[in-house]
Amino acid sequence: MSKINQLQEIINNSDNIVFFRGTSVSTESGIPDFRSESGIYKSLEKYGDLSENIISHSYYLDHTEEFFEYYKDTLVFKNAHPNPAHLKLAEMEKAGKLKAVITKNIDGLHQKAGSEEVLELHGSVHRNYCQICNRQYGLDHVLESERIPRCECGGIVKPDVVLYGEPLKNAVLNFSVDLISQADTLIIGGTSLVVYPAAGLINYFNGENLVL
Repeated sequence: MSKINQLQEIINNSDNIVFFRGTSVSTESGIPDFRSESGIYKSLEKYGDLSENIISHSYYLDHTEEFFEYYKDTLVFKNAHPNPAHLKLAEMEKAGKLKAVITKNIDGLHQKAGSEEVLELHGSVHRNYCQICNRQYGLDHVLESERIPRCECGGIVKPDVVLYGEPLKNAVLNFSVDLISQADTLIIGGTSLVVYPAAGLINYFNGENLVL
């Protein structure tokens, strides 16, 4: 039996599937991953010593304007569309097979494809909030702002994404743990499983089928 047919048989016999995914699932949509030769880390090399620091919380605080320039130019893909993987996962959810997608991506493509139960470990570019009054803003507000996006109250509008040096949200982590621990099948795709604490979530899986 081919691996594809084997996977289909597992899906057919499962009714509590969780899909845990990394950035590579969205590469077919034109969004770079992090660790390949054409990934985000390569784009950081031109910044020399700044390297990964440019997407860190400390850099955001100390060089806010430069952060937003890089962020809007490199990490936001407003016109990207779901690829067959996103669409298939949405189809599996509607069929009652898939209980949730747990993603490290911030692109929002699963929701665009029709998925409803999506846990975004690293947040989303589509959610933005004022750091003073907590007013919520969409992506267009950030993209259309010159230099630093501002709220009507004057506060900085920060993307609801997890930067280096920031913790993951406990509520999202805990819900992810619950879903994985109750799943009969865990499918993992598009991740190198080297970034913690997200990679450690698979340790909570107790089900029958672990698919890499």
